[in-house]
Amino acid sequence: MKLVAGNSNRPLAEAISAYLNVPLAKAQVKRFADMEVFVEIQENVRGEDVFIIQSTSFPTNDHIMELLIITDALRRASARRITAVIPYFGYARQDRKPAARTPISAKLVANLITHAGVDRVLTLDLHAGQIQGFFDIPTDNLFAAPTLARDIKERLDGGNRMVVSPDVGGVVRARALAKRIDAPLAIVDKRRERPGESEVMNIIGDVSGRSCILVDDIVDSGGTLVNAAEALLKNGAKEVYAYITHGVLSGGAVSRIASSKLKELVITDSIMPTEAVKVAHNIRVISIASLMGEAIGRTATESSVSSLFD
Repeated sequence: MKLVAGNSNRPLAEAISAYLNVPLAKAQVKRFADMEVFVEIQENVRGEDVFIIQSTSFPTNDHIMELLIITDALRRASARRITAVIPYFGYARQDRKPAARTPISAKLVANLITHAGVDRVLTLDLHAGQIQGFFDIPTDNLFAAPTLARDIKERLDGGNRMVVSPDVGGVVRARALAKRIDAPLAIVDKRRERPGESEVMNIIGDVSGRSCILVDDIVDSGGTLVNAAEALLKNGAKEVYAYITHGVLSGGAVSRIASSKLKELVITDSIMPTEAVKVAHNIRVISIASLMGEAIGRTATESSVSSLFD
């Protein structure tokens, strides 16, 4: 087994390498003066089972090109099998046509990855589960829920917890976590007036005196979380936490979260945290290196991956 890291999240790749006790393969992934991507695999990979660790996070297009070119380099170097380990799959929110003459970009990116020569994909908490079907190759969608649930159990009072879905669309995800930590479920019913903005309308469920835990797959602008936290507190919640898998946190999201009424936002390191995230007083990062590492190890040995989540 060989591990190859792109530039999107080197610290996570190194943590996965340490978990598996497998050193990262020697490789150069750099830019020419005109910002073209150049890749050179600097050790023999002929006949090897190779895992490329690369989130397609900001700058998304650059990191996608790195993934594709690393794949091409490995394929031409006669790697036996190439698995793309994509902790955060960019373009996942473009999984359908919301209006006439718009693309389904998630499918396009899946096609690019497949045709570049990837044999298998390992990813984490896809925005929409059907994206697995966009790939014409085996695709494992891992879940951060066990990692998040373990952290919640260690830090929050068991008898007072309540899981909250920030919108109706995330109820299945929230219910799954609520079952893991044996907590009741509430839902925030919101109406989005325009892209990037959300207006909280109603809370479905009694949150009075509860430590509420907002659960979602992606936090981008942070507007939904901030509005949901305010609505929950107005409805009598004791305190509000948020557990989100992918911390995109674009634009002024970090300052918006820092100045909000959220007690704490917990994200994973599927996307490499910025310096602003690291110093924010109410944002904490937990690692999914052991989860990704275990899935990689099981894939390499042809063992069950789904049993990780039983």
